Amino acid sequence: MSERETSSRPRPEPVPVPAREIPPASLARLTLYLRALNSLLADAVERVSSDELADAAGVNSSILRKDLSYLGSYGTRGVGYEVPYLNRQITAALGLTQDWRVAIVGAGNLGRALAGYTGFESRGFEVVALLDADQLVVDSEVGWLRVRHVDELESVIRRTRTNMVVMAVPASVAQGLCDRIVASGVTSILNFAPVLLQVPGHVQVRKVDMATELQILAYHAQRAQHPEIEPESRARTAN
Repeated sequence: MSERETSSRPRPEPVPVPAREIPPASLARLTLYLRALNSLLADAVERVSSDELADAAGVNSSILRKDLSYLGSYGTRGVGYEVPYLNRQITAALGLTQDWRVAIVGAGNLGRALAGYTGFESRGFEVVALLDADQLVVDSEVGWLRVRHVDELESVIRRTRTNMVVMAVPASVAQGLCDRIVASGVTSILNFAPVLLQVPGHVQVRKVDMATELQILAYHAQRAQHPEIEPESRARTAN
């Protein structure tokens, strides 16, 4: 068992990619609409109203209509949106009509969990390699993947035609690995390491900090448990 060399995953019929840049908040919501549309397709639903789709995605229908306008999709009054076509529009806008071949660097608990997640491929991402520096982990198997030593990083990226990397490594080694990844020609990185990576302007890095997200969640949970905090705060401000 080794890295995957080819992909047989079918691709949706292409549609025009929107010329307008999509704002980050709208872009994030497009992923929610796509998930809802995939569920509708699975149920053989052909058309959906903006209210129904907004409900399924958990957003306001006016926000949904504005978001979809960036794709040039406005629906038809009284008819709604054609589910298969809107699904293809969003898929194209998100770049999911391309082959995204993902290498995961770091085969600890998180890296292994990500490598074993079956939902990536159905969403357009093919995990093609898993690497680690620990000799006790190297050559072990996760699903169909065999863990390669991180010393092979450049050759693995080249051999598997990796064009996206997930980093699940300690902060102390993250920047050095990132530099090697960028030097290998990869320009899309998802970073789970608790460190801000320095990269050239043409490289896109998305940082996932689960501790920060939990802290934000704790803040909102505290506010919900103590609703009296907000009125008191407003009273102090007024005084």
